[in-house]
Formats: sequence, structure tokens, C-alpha cells
Amino acid sequence: MLIAQPIGEYDKRLVILTRERGRITAFARGVRRQSSPLLAASNPFVFGKFSVYEGRNAYTLRTVEVANYFTELATCQPGVYYGFYFLELAGYYGREDLPAEGMVNLIYVALKAILKGSVPLTLIRRIFECRMMAENGEFAPPDEAAGIDVSARYALSYVVSCRVTELFSFSLSSEAERDFTRYVKQSLARCVDRKFHSLMMIE
Repeated sequence: MLIAQPIGEYDKRLVILTRERGRITAFARGVRRQSSPLLAASNPFVFGKFSVYEGRNAYTLRTVEVANYFTELATCQPGVYYGFYFLELAGYYGREDLPAEGMVNLIYVALKAILKGSVPLTLIRRIFECRMMAENGEFAPPDEAAGIDVSARYALSYVVSCRVTELFSFSLSSEAERDFTRYVKQSLARCVDRKFHSLMMIE
């Protein structure tokens, strides 16, 4: 789930990124009541099977079979802010009726990488951005003429082509990470035309 926004006294407006239908908006009625069985499942970072029915202008949430709440992120500082940024970037790229299995899987493994803590958050961020652009056809690795450290160039190609489960499995020297970061940052600036609120907490 990307966004959970309170509506009225007891309801929420949810933005969910789905494998089958891309980004959808669903309303969860009464979920803010303490007795609601959907209380814990109607929050950002929740992964699972969402059952909804389609209305004239939006979906209504019926049930959720939760696979992972990612509640540990709340105590992971500053990792949780990176997590919110990943959700926000996915919301930017997500489209209704456009399947998003690659993006859903990417968010999941990125959140797992944050919690594992074996890769620096700054590198997790750039790997995530790189793969997100590639999933949406907006990223091409540099060629030899780009003047980029050879390890960074290899890493950029690897991020585009590897299995999503293997994304956060490498480290870089300071020089290579600097070039990796610079190339991804420049590419993102060309592709994305908005500011992200969650980045204020990171930067």
C-alpha cells in the first residue's frame, strides 16, 4: 500500500499498487474504528492480497490477506523515511490498469534491504531509483565513453538486468559509488518532473 489518508471520522482513502491493475484508489469504510478487522491492514507498507469491489468512480476495500506489515520500519531511523520515498516514487510511476508486478516486487525487496542493514541506505536509494526507471523504460546504462568508473558502469548494467531478488547484493568503492550515484541522479532529474515530500526528511 502506498498511501493511507484519513477521510471523515472513520474511513480511509487508500492508494494501492497492484500487480494486476497497477495503481488504484480504494475507500476503506470504518477502518479507523478499533473494532475494524482492517485497522492494521489499512496502512502504508502493507503487502498482501487486497479484495475490492469496483464502484462507479473508485474501489471499496473488502478484505486483506496480509503477507507482511513491515511494522519494524517504524523503529528503523532513518530507514523509514527512505521507505516512504520509495512508496512516493512508485506512486509517481504507477498507472491505473497498467500491471505493476515489477514495481511491487522492487518495493518489497528494497524494504527488506533497509531492514537487513547490510547495504548503505544511500546506495539502496540509488539502486531503487535506477531499477524503477528501468522498469518503466526510462533508463539506459552508460557506455564506455561516459567517463564513469568501470565498476560503477558494471553495477548500473547489473541493476538493470539482474533478478530483483539479487539487486541489493553488492557494494562499491567510494569512487564507484560516487559515479553510480551521479549517473542515477542525473538520469532521474531528466525523467521526473516533480519534487517528493519524503525527500525533505532524507536530505
